[in-house]
Amino acid sequence: MAVPKRKVSRARRDKRRSAVWKITAPNFTRCKNCGELKLSHRVCDKCGYYDGKVVIAKEAD
Repeated sequence: MAVPKRKVSRARRDKRRSAVWKITAPNFTRCKNCGELKLSHRVCDKCGYYDGKVVIAKEAD
């Protein structure tokens, strides 16, 4: 049966596990049409534009 030869130290164990728990915040960019913050490569929720074109028709408020 395969059994570890030596105990894995807490430092070595924790170094291995440390990268698993890191979460990065999503990157926001400004919409070129209305200037609202939006996620990259997504249609703007406020104006409905993507890449300078109307994708979703929104009513004017």
